[in-house]
Amino acid sequence: MVYNERQSRKNLDSALRFLFPIILSFAGPTALAQEPQGQAPPAPQQVARDSEGTADNHGQPSILQHRNRRYQLHSADVLALEFPFTPEFNQTVTVQPDGYVTLRGIENMKVEGQTLPEVTNALRTAYSKILHDPAINVELKDFEKPFFIVGGEVGHPGKFELREDTTTTEAVAIAGGLRDSAKHSEVLLFHRVPGGWAQVKRLNMKKMLKEGNLDEDAYLQPGDFLYVPKNTMSKIARFIPTSSLGMYANPGVLR
Repeated sequence: MVYNERQSRKNLDSALRFLFPIILSFAGPTALAQEPQGQAPPAPQQVARDSEGTADNHGQPSILQHRNRRYQLHSADVLALEFPFTPEFNQTVTVQPDGYVTLRGIENMKVEGQTLPEVTNALRTAYSKILHDPAINVELKDFEKPFFIVGGEVGHPGKFELREDTTTTEAVAIAGGLRDSAKHSEVLLFHRVPGGWAQVKRLNMKKMLKEGNLDEDAYLQPGDFLYVPKNTMSKIARFIPTSSLGMYANPGVLR
């Protein structure tokens, strides 16, 4: 069968349109509500198709290349606030589904998406309105365990714990490996960015594995979604009579 490049790109665009709402659901119900009032939501062009993994649409270094970033707070995380010199303000707070925490003596504050140092600085600024040069220690008591998701044509698609540095090829192996029906030349890696939109990186896993060169293999970050689409033959195989393929039929593809 002659490979149709135009049809392949069309199929990939269709997959992106199908997957984009799913990614937004991973980002949480308040993702779109975080846009400033009076401004239109970002255009679809904000989805950066970073095929080289070097820069996004604005020429900035791709966030997919960053590793070991500080943990960012999520809904249901629990924080312990200690005031060494004013213990009456000591409190334990939980990040609500809308990203805010209810604080003693001051207004509610949004902390979702911030790191502990950022939250600590914000709290000191907020409490300085009622306390003189407040000293505040913030401890993360409970948090969302880091995870990644693998979907599509793998042996065991699902959600997995991200316990250590893990690459996309390792993630596929953890998820049971590639199926015969996988199009591993165009694996898609979705990453959440501030604001809830997704950044996309296209990976040619077929080339990496064939050449034994994993220099382009990307490291996963918490919440990343790796999707392995179907190859062209798998999409049309069910419409082809098995008898017409004769001795060249591949049972693994025709399943």
